[in-house]
Parts: sequence; C-alpha cells; structure tokens
Amino acid sequence: MFSSLFDSSAKTRMVTPTDALPGRATRPFAVPATHAVLGTPLEGPFPDGLQSLYVGLGCFWGAEKRFWRVPGVYTTAVGYQGGITPNPSYEEVCTARTGHAENVLVVYDPEQVSTYDLLKVFWENHDPTQGYRQGNDVGTQYRSALYWTTPEQAEIAQATKDAYEKVLVAKGFDPITTELGPAEGLPFYYAEDYHQQYLYKVPHGYDCHAETGLALPPL
Repeated sequence: MFSSLFDSSAKTRMVTPTDALPGRATRPFAVPATHAVLGTPLEGPFPDGLQSLYVGLGCFWGAEKRFWRVPGVYTTAVGYQGGITPNPSYEEVCTARTGHAENVLVVYDPEQVSTYDLLKVFWENHDPTQGYRQGNDVGTQYRSALYWTTPEQAEIAQATKDAYEKVLVAKGFDPITTELGPAEGLPFYYAEDYHQQYLYKVPHGYDCHAETGLALPPL
C-alpha cells in the first residue's frame, strides 16, 4: 500500500544497520486496548493456554482480516517485526530503512484451532515466492515471513513450507522465499491505531494479495 510514494528500487534492498533509521526508545503513539471486532485485548499478557504466532503476508490490512475470522483465534494485531529500527512509525517502515516486515500477531487457542489450520490460511492467502513484494506492493516490508514461539509451531512451519513448496514448484512457481524463524529476539512493534483492524473500520479499503490459487496439502 502506498508503495508508489517511495523509490521501489531502494525498497527491494534490505537495509544495513549502518543505514537504518535510529528510531526511538518508546512507542510514539497509543495502541487501542481492545480488538475492534473480537473485543479482546490487543496486548498481553494473554490468558494461560493461548499461543502466539507472527505472520507476514504482504500488506497487513488484508492479512489481519483473514485471521480474525478464524474460529479459535483470540485476538489479532498488526505491527512491524524482523527489522532494526526500534519503535518505528509507518512512514519510517515505508522508506525501507527500518528493515521491518508488516506482520500480524495471531493469538489462538490450540484446543479450538490447530497450528496447521492457521498455517493453511497463511500459505494459501499470499504468494510466498515473490521475495520483497506481494503483487503490486513492492518492498522489503511486504516480504513473506513466519515467526514461531513454540517447538511444535517450528516443526509444523517447516513441514508445511516443504510440502507447499513441492506443490508450487510442480506448478511452475519459484521456490518459497518466506523468512522463517523463531520470534524470540524479534520485537513486535504494534502499528498505529488506524492500522489495527483496518478493513473492519474501512470495509472497502485496500486489500491486495497475490494468491497462488493452490492448496496446502495435508500433513
């Protein structure tokens, strides 16, 4: 979104620590206390038994909506993750000088929805082969990303990635470029109020994702 406002060639190179924006020590804006759709808290600590997963599918507006509609999801929030600059603003992330991806925090009850089912939503609702872009959205902030918080999530993430990549390559797609890894050490910086549950607040707002049209096979 709004990628035309910035130089696309510069946005497709990952920023180095030397060139990254300095950021700030504290969050520069307030985050809503509750989810506009689910009525649950956006920030933890969350109830015992819930798990968290962080996913990047390109523009986080449409990505978040795909997850808050899943039964068993307790809350979702959008933010910036996987970069260098602390407490960035949206405008800073859009310069490609923070290194962050537009990610979605998904907090869920594993007794009600499986990690596999959430990853099925993840893989099938974007094109994980496009590198630093999703469709018309160009830049490192739109990269495909998947960060886990438990060993089980890590195992399922890698298994689904391998399974889906076989399907994609067989259909002529490039190999998957998704950034996979543990969420530990990758702070999730909540995005501004107007980004949270954006497509609930603006039902006909921008929602662009480059889907492959291919299903994730069962494990």
